[in-house]
Amino acid sequence: MKNRKIFCLNNIAKVGTDRFRPGYELVDAIDEAAGVLVRSADMKETVFPDGLRAIARAGAGVNNIPLDRCAEAGIVVFNTPGANANSVKELVLCGLLLAARDVAGGIAWAKENKADPAIAKTTEKAKKAFAGRELQGKTLGVIGLGAIGVLVANAAVSLGMKVYGFDPYMSVNAAWKLSPAVRHAEKVEELYAVSDYVTIHVPATASTKGMVNADAIAKMKDGAVLLNFARDALCDEQAVAAALESGKLRRYVTDFPNPVSAAMDKAIVIPHLGASTEEAEDNCAVMAADELQDYLDNGNILHSVNYPDLNAGVCETAARVAILHRNIPNILSQITAFFGTQGLNIENLANKSRGEYAYTLLDLSARMPRDTVEKLRAIEGVLRVRRVKED
Repeated sequence: MKNRKIFCLNNIAKVGTDRFRPGYELVDAIDEAAGVLVRSADMKETVFPDGLRAIARAGAGVNNIPLDRCAEAGIVVFNTPGANANSVKELVLCGLLLAARDVAGGIAWAKENKADPAIAKTTEKAKKAFAGRELQGKTLGVIGLGAIGVLVANAAVSLGMKVYGFDPYMSVNAAWKLSPAVRHAEKVEELYAVSDYVTIHVPATASTKGMVNADAIAKMKDGAVLLNFARDALCDEQAVAAALESGKLRRYVTDFPNPVSAAMDKAIVIPHLGASTEEAEDNCAVMAADELQDYLDNGNILHSVNYPDLNAGVCETAARVAILHRNIPNILSQITAFFGTQGLNIENLANKSRGEYAYTLLDLSARMPRDTVEKLRAIEGVLRVRRVKED
């Protein structure tokens, strides 16, 4: 197989980069890279070299990557859904406990009074100021039942909480993993009305940005607690601040410090620690490296966010060709007809589409001459052609 160069835009755990087979080389610049591994670095203004074929994000969110521009250039973007799910789940549970019990206030008091020789005695009088509530018997509403939301819901059930879940796009796989004790809310308003705690676990998109606004908060129980470990853009934080000030919300727990959230008196603001565990970083690095290598070596796509997933296994014929193209009428028939005109027999063909884009893998009985690549690219709608075994 061809040697390949990989550029790590952030520090990627060695357990991940060690997954690459011999022939892969980590380089210090993107110029000659076939693939990029990235965590949180902003790539929106990055100039992509012609030879860049794929970007793998070691994490779930991809708002730091220009997905549309990558799709148009035939650059497949991967993420690692679920790799950091347990890490985030544990921090959400921590957030629930911090909101229910004023542990942070009590710790701060102890530090402020560390010089008091009678602190043990004073504690018995002071601790009543930090009294809280138990989670058992309270109701948690989970918005978004993906990899993280399901884990949070199941853990809350184990803590003795009543749990409502809302997700109109829940996958079959997630449904199998969800505890039967979780009640299904057909509308998010139903969840708002009964929940003592509301936690959000949905991606940040145009349709979800600011979804927790003043109207949504007005539908929540008085004194509810709002938790946001997904993305700060999901909440209208000016509305959250107003709700905290009025007492409509008792607490806001967020993993995203910004000038608005950090200034809220009743907010518990955590410095984006959701995926900051050794285990999560290792899991993300391993998954990202595996996705990148399988695509570069075999043309297989798993967990792409801008092209459809497609797995044709390992090529056992003379050649494999990967074609990234628009999802438009008649393009597949043009592609297959082209191979016929070139006298190239197609032994296996796999095709999937996703929105505006599609992906086709063809296994051929003979190697495809290099000059046919440019001819294929001339078909309207074809964005990129890869001779997988040699590209």
